Amino acid sequence: KSFFFQDLAPDTSVVLNLNPFFLFEDDPDAKIAKSQVHRASSLTFHSLKFVASLKNERIKPDDVKGTRLCMDQFRSLFGSCRIPKPKGEKDVVEVDLDSDHVAVLYRNQFYYFRALWPREEGEVKVAVSENDILNILKSIVDDGNEKNMEELAEGAIGVLTTLDRNKWAQARKQLIDHSEGNMSALEVIDSALFVLVLDDYEPKDIHDAASNMLHGTIRKAKHINFKEQEALQSSIPQEYYQAGTCCNRWYDKLQIIVCSNGSAGINFEHSAIDGHTALRFASDIYAETVITFAKSITKSIYTQGCSLRSIIDAELSQSSTMPNSRLDTNPKKIIFDLSLDLKNAIRYAEASLGDAVKADDTYVLEFDKFGKSFIVANKLSPDSLVQMSIILGYYRLYGEIVCAYEPVLTKRYFHGRTEAMRSTTMKAVELCKTWTSHSSTKEAKLNALVESTRYHSALVKESSGGKGVDRHLFALKCIAEKRGLPIPEFFTSQAWRVLNRTVLSTSNCGNPALSLFGFGPVVPDGFGIGYIIKDSRIQYSISSKHRQTKRFADGIRQTLLEISDILKPLSSQCLGYHNSEKPRNVETLHFSTNGYDDFFGEASKLLNNEDDSPSFVGRAKLVRRSSSIIIAQVEE
Repeated sequence: KSFFFQDLAPDTSVVLNLNPFFLFEDDPDAKIAKSQVHRASSLTFHSLKFVASLKNERIKPDDVKGTRLCMDQFRSLFGSCRIPKPKGEKDVVEVDLDSDHVAVLYRNQFYYFRALWPREEGEVKVAVSENDILNILKSIVDDGNEKNMEELAEGAIGVLTTLDRNKWAQARKQLIDHSEGNMSALEVIDSALFVLVLDDYEPKDIHDAASNMLHGTIRKAKHINFKEQEALQSSIPQEYYQAGTCCNRWYDKLQIIVCSNGSAGINFEHSAIDGHTALRFASDIYAETVITFAKSITKSIYTQGCSLRSIIDAELSQSSTMPNSRLDTNPKKIIFDLSLDLKNAIRYAEASLGDAVKADDTYVLEFDKFGKSFIVANKLSPDSLVQMSIILGYYRLYGEIVCAYEPVLTKRYFHGRTEAMRSTTMKAVELCKTWTSHSSTKEAKLNALVESTRYHSALVKESSGGKGVDRHLFALKCIAEKRGLPIPEFFTSQAWRVLNRTVLSTSNCGNPALSLFGFGPVVPDGFGIGYIIKDSRIQYSISSKHRQTKRFADGIRQTLLEISDILKPLSSQCLGYHNSEKPRNVETLHFSTNGYDDFFGEASKLLNNEDDSPSFVGRAKLVRRSSSIIIAQVEE
């Protein structure tokens, strides 16, 4: 089991190198969706219900096609924190099983409030209602706005978690040695169930939203009192300070991040849990928001109680309504005592983080021409097809075959996590060469696509069944190191180095609760590619350092369009008009359809030559008539 915690060993920063992110879909309730404090209250309340249900062991176990999965990782989901260790030692993940409070971070300032009752009579109950949390957050925001950002930037303690681990360990020791109050403050943050981050920022677009969830934003602002600061010599004078959200984080823990426009997501420390575990949590709390909204719609109809059942089984025992309650749920502010050296360390950390953020290029590809339904209808694996689109997109741009990595779930085994699946197979190479050859026919391309996806699917099945080789070999290497045995020459060979230099680091993790999932590249010249396959669309979040991310995404998009051109459409539609045996004024057009009626005007665009798709599939007859158009289904 211990070798699965290899992510604790590297000295590098967890930002962009380890921590992934989720971006939620908007809240179904419009009144909540665009309000930061309402959205944050909703997500926090449902998260607390999930925690209570988990502590009471009422969470339904994960399963895949009837096979139960190991739930061990959920022990490290809440109340856990990655603790940096000095050089020569590995970081550790500490878990407080009795954690009952939530930490809140707003404009670089920390607060917390107690939210769960202590375990009594075998049950853990939620102590705050959604409205209680709303009032708590309003008071925190009011207090957080009392100071200007220039003053708050100097004490942005969270940015220290973005340092290389050894440097963060040194800074943390300085914090603790400087003041007993600092040690107590760190204990409160470390032991919190999770950190609720309120960003004083509204993302400009989907790309900006992804970047903010991955690493925050950078915004340089000028000191108003720069000359006074220089005269006082209180610290190394700086003309500018960091006003972005990149410092408003605590990367050693699970973070729920909510922006000022209500957009929300999760950034999580990855060494002790995998994406599948975080996804279960995210899915359940989002589903609970949907159920809550549905109940609010039907409450006037179902006067005896709504028939819709909650996803999360947890009881609320509201402390604020109890006279002389022994549980104080009021928010408390955490104050750090910072020396001059610590203030300088914060500034240095911010500058280094700024370089990393500046180097990152995150781009979101939203492909809406087809999704899972279309791929499955053509008897192909959706995940395998997306993997081939990534490898082929890279090849058509650079003309190179590079190593691609995809994690495959192995939680059907006790303490199982993932196996490393290598998508760059000989079948994938053949696909790249066939697809980019001018002499290849559509039939040849289709055959190459089918062969490569089927081979990929077979390897995924073997990997999920514990028949992969990567983890086995790595375990042998770890055992040799632990027992002081000579490391076999194989682990220093060129083949092993090439295999472990992952240029295309990919992962499929998502469902309808999420809009995006992503992470950074694992090598300096690589790409980090998280994707979500939905019924009628595919979402890619692609990150790189100083590479042509958008151009790469465009190559994937073009590949997908070409794939749609050679596969069969879901259905064809014949358009006629009412009470006519034979259509008149017929124009024959070719276009793609996802099986839905023409609610969005695609047919109108085609008639007016507005369609910008490079290719079309299917055959339909469109009839011009001043009255309504009747749509009739025809067989292929």
